[in-house]
Amino acid sequence: MPALPAFSAPWRDRAGRVSGLKLATFLLALAPGLWLAGAYAADALGAKPITALLHGTGEWAVRFLMLSLAVTPLRRIAHAPKLILVRRMLGLTVLAYGLIHLMLYVVDQNFVLTKVVSEIVSRIYLTIGFVALLGLVVLGVTSTDGMIRRLGKAWPRLHKTVYVIAILGLIHYYLQAKIDVSDPVFWTGAFLLLMGHRAMQRLGWPSNPLTLVGLAVVATLVTALLEAAWYGVASGIPASLVLSANLDVPDTIRPAWWVLALGLAVPILNAVRARMDKSGRGKPKPAPAPRPAPAREAVAAR
Repeated sequence: MPALPAFSAPWRDRAGRVSGLKLATFLLALAPGLWLAGAYAADALGAKPITALLHGTGEWAVRFLMLSLAVTPLRRIAHAPKLILVRRMLGLTVLAYGLIHLMLYVVDQNFVLTKVVSEIVSRIYLTIGFVALLGLVVLGVTSTDGMIRRLGKAWPRLHKTVYVIAILGLIHYYLQAKIDVSDPVFWTGAFLLLMGHRAMQRLGWPSNPLTLVGLAVVATLVTALLEAAWYGVASGIPASLVLSANLDVPDTIRPAWWVLALGLAVPILNAVRARMDKSGRGKPKPAPAPRPAPAREAVAAR
């Protein structure tokens, strides 16, 4: 019987050493689930705790999906190549929360699988969410080193479908939220920022503070327009009222402003990291310590 592969803890690198970055990411992945479980155990989720868990796991799946998509742009902008070490873990975290989200829906439907299937088929927002989850399952199954080798050049093409999955997930989020779509609007703005960074890289544009600020402004304006369009179509609220609400900052901070804050944080990070790299290059490197004399030379000297 062939030996089973040795289990590798998710917080260890390929050399078996504990990685602070991977450990922090692992704890970050666990934290929302533990918080939700603790709130459920403490009966702190309101009158419909399963519904609250259902929404919470779905929201965290979207958040971790956006975080996983942010790895590649942040590697480039923040000059942090080691972030690639946690991209797979973040992707599997998205899948885990998505599967828990589905299981909680089954619980919410009293384990009547025929009703679950019927609801998924008949309700468009559930159909979209289920298709997105199936896509995540495919990406999760093919994320191992062995599958990467087997798929070869097809692997990058397959995993680029994550952008389609992200769009489907956001649409599911909008349709499920129904009335208040502030959170879906914000995460749509974050997605626009991420796609903007990738477009800049593909076009060969430099990632300097000026271009990054411009991207933040564009993403903010598009986010505000999308919010106005959504409320106009879904609720009949005039777009002018929604857009003017963005100016009532003392009363409420609309999602577009949070997108702007997120977008402006990126050029600040880029400028700080560039300055750190520049100052690091300017410092003289310490002279290497003298190597001890070989034994023969030591004997000859004596």
